[in-house]
Amino acid sequence: MAGRFDPLTRTVVRGGRTEVPAGQGRTAGAGAKDRRWTPDGPVDLGLTLGPLRRGPADPTFRTTPDGSVWKTSQTPAGPGTLRVAGHGPDVHAEAWGPGADWLLEQLPALLGAGDDPAVFVPRHRLVHASHRRRPGLRLTRTGLVLESLIPVILEQKVTSDEAYRSWRRLVRQYGEPAPGPPEAGLYVMPTARAWAMIPSWDWHKAGVDAKRSATIVRAARAAHRMEEAAAMALPEAVRRLEAVPGIGPWTSAETLQRSNGDPDAVTTGDLHLPGIVGYALAGDRDADDATMLELLAPYEGQRHRAARLILLAGHTPPRRTPRMPRSDIGRL
Repeated sequence: MAGRFDPLTRTVVRGGRTEVPAGQGRTAGAGAKDRRWTPDGPVDLGLTLGPLRRGPADPTFRTTPDGSVWKTSQTPAGPGTLRVAGHGPDVHAEAWGPGADWLLEQLPALLGAGDDPAVFVPRHRLVHASHRRRPGLRLTRTGLVLESLIPVILEQKVTSDEAYRSWRRLVRQYGEPAPGPPEAGLYVMPTARAWAMIPSWDWHKAGVDAKRSATIVRAARAAHRMEEAAAMALPEAVRRLEAVPGIGPWTSAETLQRSNGDPDAVTTGDLHLPGIVGYALAGDRDADDATMLELLAPYEGQRHRAARLILLAGHTPPRRTPRMPRSDIGRL
């Protein structure tokens, strides 16, 4: 949550924002199923769907100059490709593949229909200003746990660039070309069975150590139980995910923010987030998790939204330590 890559400026953008070019999103072509949906308020596609993108060259996600957002998923009905674009007050979506109907049915939830930003009450001037500037921020709910859980596990204890590189390599090697227009050049992430069958040497070549790969394999082998968490309340969903060795509070929160759209799933155990929240709200750049949770206590029930708004405000402490060194175990 603390850092996301901006594909246009090639810089890290706090808060999970993806730049979506202005446009009306031309119809992509024949063979697609489509749906038009009118949200009950403004929806910013870049802010809402941005947390689902894993780096600038994510093979499962892209934006196009016509203002469209493309996303692939391994749905309960099979692989599918979704294209979403704004048309005035409406959203137009097209979908391809066996998972097309499922993706179109889930469209409102994906764009935050189950999220109620009206209940959020800013308690700090910085949060209020960030909230006012972003009326289109909605918390997405994908309804798919493994889709978020696996890339989050890849991000454990490494830099974002390392994790994104691993994700790209594994998706292209073990996933499949996405249904829909071939010029989109997208892939669908591997099935749970495919994740569980990746040999140790390919994990190594992708730069994934044994601890993270073993955690992914355990989660993939319990895929059905993992996916059930998407319909659970936050405490039960956290317990379900953290029953898998290697999945702790950081990983469960980062996953459930996306799969369940939970507005209170605040990330703990993050290297940067406590200092950013502490600095923004109290001038304390050395805040730890306990201090961060104390500062976010006025936002109980909406702590994830508050943290995102703080990150999007960009009020971060100046760097005073070297960046985390990059490594690539695949070269060893």
